[in-house]
Amino acid sequence: MSLIIAGRFETFPAAEAAAQRLFANGFVEEDVTLFFVNPSGQHARFPIGGDVSTDKGAGAAPKGAGKGVTIGAVVGAIIGAAIFAVFKAPLFVSVVAAGVGAYIGSLAGAMSHTKKKPNAAPMQAEEPMRNSGVLVAVHVSPETHDRAASILQEAGGMEIERASGRWKQGRWSDFDPLKPPQTVKEFAQPRA
Repeated sequence: MSLIIAGRFETFPAAEAAAQRLFANGFVEEDVTLFFVNPSGQHARFPIGGDVSTDKGAGAAPKGAGKGVTIGAVVGAIIGAAIFAVFKAPLFVSVVAAGVGAYIGSLAGAMSHTKKKPNAAPMQAEEPMRNSGVLVAVHVSPETHDRAASILQEAGGMEIERASGRWKQGRWSDFDPLKPPQTVKEFAQPRA
């Protein structure tokens, strides 16, 4: 595994300027790469898009749908039986009413079991996620670690991070955009 230092920049010109500073300070081109990190949820990990198979707030939705189907089917069957008795409608109406009730119940049950994110409260309970932007990654040694981090910070880099990864053919080959950055505390800045 290789030691990697990276910093996030808002624009490609700012990232390119940081790379030029690294080159001016003795880092070579095959040890510096820059690439864009998409916003959270837009990494296309699945064929239909997205980063995760289910949203954290939707974990209990199947359980709610199951309860809703049961309750809705019973209510629908009672309504269907009442229609059958009062209007002498065909038995088919009772079956349709039970089916419609089950469907509406499953929707209501699933929705009642999804968790809503509070609008006003900041997301403090969730683990930190990686912000989008242009990442400048530098393959470093223990001796050049601090110098690379300092150069990235001086160039305007945000969230200066340290990582262990595979560096192949001049790039960070096993970069995972879903993994939160492990910021270097000495170079920590407020998140922008």
